[in-house]
Amino acid sequence: MDLWLEHLTEQVSLAADEKSATTVFQNLAYEAGFQLFAYISVQANTHKILSNYPEAWQQRYVDELYVSVDPIMLGARHKPDPFAWANPTPGRLTRRQQKFFAEAAEFGIRSGISIPIRSGFGQMAMLTLASSEHDYAQSRSMTPTYAAAAFGQVHARLDILKLKPRLHVPVELTPGQLTCLRWNAEGKTADDIADIEKTSPHNVRFHLKGAKRALGAATLTQAARIATKLGLI
Repeated sequence: MDLWLEHLTEQVSLAADEKSATTVFQNLAYEAGFQLFAYISVQANTHKILSNYPEAWQQRYVDELYVSVDPIMLGARHKPDPFAWANPTPGRLTRRQQKFFAEAAEFGIRSGISIPIRSGFGQMAMLTLASSEHDYAQSRSMTPTYAAAAFGQVHARLDILKLKPRLHVPVELTPGQLTCLRWNAEGKTADDIADIEKTSPHNVRFHLKGAKRALGAATLTQAARIATKLGLI
């Protein structure tokens, strides 16, 4: 797998757009004996994805909000090294997670290898190779430090390609939150917004705090940036 990762970095470096990058991932996944792949870059409530997972599964993943219970995604946040996974015994999972794995298996996702990395500013990225065979992923191994370094190069290249962000968690902002966040993005202070909207600074701060929380942002600047990317303001 270390040699495979070297090939991956070489081929992705030559990719000119999203389509050619997808072709590289798909061909090399097959070369490694995996049928499916998924690249995901996550920040706050948005993510960028390249994947050949069945469209029906990708839609179900979004509709069922599986990102909040997916053991692979949850594990990636706590495991700095690549890890192999398979559908575990039911007793180790919540009912929602059991349902998640059962439905994933229906789409031929029964085991895999995931390589997570931290990419700065609260972001993370992960590459997953998935197999329809329950024990296949356990037979593949890679050097953790090399895997992280190689995938870091791949992620940097894909970042240059400017993949379109996609929403992974439904975000609903109230009219008050949207209004105050838009004025904040225009450079207005809480006092300014209170004067414009004929309300109190306390009420404005309440709306801004709620907007920041709903968007998963650490600052109002980040909240405004996320809301702009999602077309909310």
